[in-house]
Amino acid sequence: MKSDKSWWRDRGSRVGVLVVAVAAAFTAVTACSDDSGTPSNDPVVVRTQSGPVRGKLAGNARSFSGIPYAAAPTGELRWKPPVAPALWSQERDATKPGDKCLQSGAPGGLAGSEDCLFLNVWTPKSTAPQRRPVMVWIHGGAFAAGTGNEYNPAQLVRAGDMLVVTINYRLGALGFLGHPAVAHDDGQVGNFGLMDQQAALRWVHDNIAAFGGDPAKVTIAGESAGAMSVCDHLVSPGSERLFQGAILESGPCGLQVDRQTAVARSEEYAAALGCPGTDAGVARCLRALPAEKLTEKMLQYTGGAGVGLPGPIFGQPLLPEDPIAAFRGGRAAKVPVLIGANHDEFTNFVVMQPITAEQYPEQLKMFGPHADAVAAQYPLAAYPQPSLAWAAVMTDHIFVCPTADMAKSLVRTAPVYSYEFADANAAPLPILGLPNPPPFPLGAAHAFELPYLFDLDQIPAPATPAQKDLSDKMIRYWAAFVRTGDPNSRGLPDWPRHTGDQALVLEPEKSTTTDLARTHHCDLWSGIPTP
Repeated sequence: MKSDKSWWRDRGSRVGVLVVAVAAAFTAVTACSDDSGTPSNDPVVVRTQSGPVRGKLAGNARSFSGIPYAAAPTGELRWKPPVAPALWSQERDATKPGDKCLQSGAPGGLAGSEDCLFLNVWTPKSTAPQRRPVMVWIHGGAFAAGTGNEYNPAQLVRAGDMLVVTINYRLGALGFLGHPAVAHDDGQVGNFGLMDQQAALRWVHDNIAAFGGDPAKVTIAGESAGAMSVCDHLVSPGSERLFQGAILESGPCGLQVDRQTAVARSEEYAAALGCPGTDAGVARCLRALPAEKLTEKMLQYTGGAGVGLPGPIFGQPLLPEDPIAAFRGGRAAKVPVLIGANHDEFTNFVVMQPITAEQYPEQLKMFGPHADAVAAQYPLAAYPQPSLAWAAVMTDHIFVCPTADMAKSLVRTAPVYSYEFADANAAPLPILGLPNPPPFPLGAAHAFELPYLFDLDQIPAPATPAQKDLSDKMIRYWAAFVRTGDPNSRGLPDWPRHTGDQALVLEPEKSTTTDLARTHHCDLWSGIPTP
């Protein structure tokens, strides 16, 4: 059994992108001036600092898609910090998304492009001059897959009278190779995808007012690897003052790696590509390789060796320390935080590799001297299937208890609102490639909350009235948080600020709170280090 850090890195090749596939149909913009400087009355034309863009109207929203926020990171710009895009003078077509960043696609294939640093903007249909709040959404996918194009925030835009920006950022080896041969900024390694995210945030700061947004009222939000990215921005000096609120959904933020570990893995990966060593010739060797070969080898290397490339790397000026350590030390950005996890996060991982009763004790050996204590808290007899016992172990160890710990730490610096998504009948998402039907109930698994925020119609079975009501409440909670830094709004059940280990339970037909530490055995996990 691989360590829990290994399954996180490997999952991009094993279970595909753990993000929601939503038809991106709305992009947003307000009126601007045309090339001659004459004010334009066209409601779907706006001038960014790089040039004018033309979007489209769709229902109650305006949309702009495929706006470049940085130059294509190709050629000599591969493994370099992002730079500003070239200026343009003619209207740029922004009615369809740009390419997603290169990643695994259909089984055995690849999808996307190395030229992928685009973002999408949605805004309400009204062009009345005002500064609306903004949410910047960072997609998940284990830093190896996903795209901002897969999210339709039309309901959030409408409910919150706000703007939503979704972004792409470099993935896999192209985004996070930590090899010293391609070091940058006085010897820092990797984190190119994280720098892309910061470049997108700077683009929002500089351009969003032209779309009717308020650059002083930006909330960053993400799920899974997107939430891990939010953790990084909460402690990165380069992200300071670029956002005023943060939303973290199912982010195992303790899985970032230190510089020494990242360098060792990256050097091993480069050698496997036929580029051994650390001198300048290695950089030339790596930059000469086709992007497709880099991505293919990443998938083979990750799955075959069980030692994946790093995601975000701490211990450098861009990310000085492990975010969890920073949170515990009260060194996070002083912004309101909405944070939570799903009740059954790990079921959609274990369903791809079910275990037997005989294998269960072997799995627990990863916890070393704590294995017996874990077995006592999660006895096989308490679960219908061994796979569900193992899913409960990993849900609590990797997701729920670390989330509760982060919430407890973050209250030292700003208001925190905690949740647990717990719809036991949430439907599997087709994009995850899970067995249909699954061999056991998946419950509220990893990423299963996303349709409730973006598009509940995408799930295979029609949503029940109670699920539609839950979706409506979640959208209103999230929108209120983006507007005010507090999810509470008239007509919604009260969501108390985080104290102790209490979290609001998001489930159909109920409004309750739960003690996460007690229900998920967090006292046990607080004494067990990550293997």
